Amino acid sequence: MTNTHQKTIANAIGCSSIALHSGKNVNLKFLPAPINSGILFKRTDVNTTKNIIDAKFNSVTTTNLGTTIANEQKVAVSTIEHLMSAIWASNIDNLLIEIDHQEVPIMDGSASPFLFLLQCAGIVTQEAQKKYLIINQPIDFVQDSKFIKAKPSNNFKLALTIDFNNPHIAHNQLVFDTNQHSFKDNIAKARTFCFKHEIEQMHQMNLAKGGSLENAIVIDDNGIVNQDGLRYPNEFIKHKALDFIGDIFLSGYYVLADFTAHKTGHTLNNQFLHYLFSKPDCFYLSN
Repeated sequence: MTNTHQKTIANAIGCSSIALHSGKNVNLKFLPAPINSGILFKRTDVNTTKNIIDAKFNSVTTTNLGTTIANEQKVAVSTIEHLMSAIWASNIDNLLIEIDHQEVPIMDGSASPFLFLLQCAGIVTQEAQKKYLIINQPIDFVQDSKFIKAKPSNNFKLALTIDFNNPHIAHNQLVFDTNQHSFKDNIAKARTFCFKHEIEQMHQMNLAKGGSLENAIVIDDNGIVNQDGLRYPNEFIKHKALDFIGDIFLSGYYVLADFTAHKTGHTLNNQFLHYLFSKPDCFYLSN
């Protein structure tokens, strides 16, 4: 295990961008947080003192078209997974995120803008030991043809496969190992994606009002609609890996495990964490 001390950002930093589903402009601000705070969201537009939401798996309320967390007062923040993956990649343990809307802005559909902002804020070491969740026995969570499996490792590894009934995505596989690969270079820029026929359905559900070719890859019968094409040849599976990392970070810890996963999504990712925490013999927490 490296990076054994907790970290937060050195300076406050913020941004404004559109929300994918509501289409509204959202203001986001990152603030340093004290040791053992974890990742916290604060809804500044909610007129209550109970407007803090803990970014944990057991705060997740819905996983439809993104991951949503809420507190006991049902104050919620949605579409948090890209931001969570950027926080994970920045090695940050403690952070307060002020937001004036229910939905995290979509930015360019990837984690890269969030990663850039956090790097600009600067990362500082804190006087407390970092907390790890360490898998010490193999654990398998299988649901029909989908699964997430984890076995002991001294770092974070992910062997991921996807299988879409679409010739432009089809079957693909990816291995991401933090000992060998950089999140910033290999994963961060991968954008969210959807099929063109899904857009009308989402509009009918009053969703995707802020969606565009500026913040998503769109696929139709002929292939990629975006004029500039893909950022990576395997951008689709890299985005699924990005989502997986953000969702698994909702464990509240940096997880040391060798993951093998197939056909993952926000629902499966969250179900795996609930299953994992129901099996205390399969992991232990450092410190």
